[in-house]
Amino acid sequence: MSHTTDDLRAWIGRSETVQDTVNPTPVAALTATLDHPATSTGPGTVLPPLWHWLYFLPLHRQSDLGADGHAKRGGFLPPVPLPRRMWAGSQFAFLSPIRVGDQVARTSTIDDVSTKEGRTGKLVFVKVIHEVRCNGATKPALVEFHDIVYRDAQQPGDVAPPPQAAPTQAAWRRQIVPDDVLLFRYSALTFNGHRIHYDRRYVTQVEGYPGLIVHGPLIATLLLDLLRREMPAAEVAGFRFKAVRPTFDLHAFHVQGEPAVDGKTVHLWASDHEGWLTMDATVVLR
Repeated sequence: MSHTTDDLRAWIGRSETVQDTVNPTPVAALTATLDHPATSTGPGTVLPPLWHWLYFLPLHRQSDLGADGHAKRGGFLPPVPLPRRMWAGSQFAFLSPIRVGDQVARTSTIDDVSTKEGRTGKLVFVKVIHEVRCNGATKPALVEFHDIVYRDAQQPGDVAPPPQAAPTQAAWRRQIVPDDVLLFRYSALTFNGHRIHYDRRYVTQVEGYPGLIVHGPLIATLLLDLLRREMPAAEVAGFRFKAVRPTFDLHAFHVQGEPAVDGKTVHLWASDHEGWLTMDATVVLR
């Protein structure tokens, strides 16, 4: 690597703050994308959990984008010289509502940078803390820990890690068809230029995957959307998810859930067409 671990760890503590307004149109657009009937999104409408991802969009200039469609390395995130970047997981504390009409500020800080050798080469893990505040408040309405992993390009002969079977018992189960339109709409709503989600030639020929990759944040949103469909009165206090295995657009997949008997948590997970676990998540109810 052209940058040593110490070089990359020098990014720890870097921070940036961006401003936005919680406008109603993205809320209406994601409502349609998730196949819900149109509803009022007027001022005061509470954002469902994770829908803050519709805001603070990465508005990089076209000339500042790298070959993968992301912003070029460096700047706020450390310049990790590995070609594949994935959203590995996140942990959230939902402290107070975010509403349509709010003036919001997100402060992001590099919390940690670490490296290790994996079975397919070097891995670099970057953890970012995002704090979202509403209308000039001192205390955040939302705290998010975002885990990013960088890895080497796919090589001939690389052996994939063994898959993990998904739970077979679920109280709730919904099939999702990840067609090109769904992936396009979510990429557009989040202004996500990462080519692995829409450029089939790039994702298969350059990054070596068999098909378009379903966004991890989209799957996480679909998991909490399942909770919303099945327990519409539930209030989410905390949520964490881990991406276990990529999901491709080649087959339908399922989002599933099982409430705990104590009524305090809900286990949510996604599985592919073969029954392998692709995302594992836990909700803490208020």
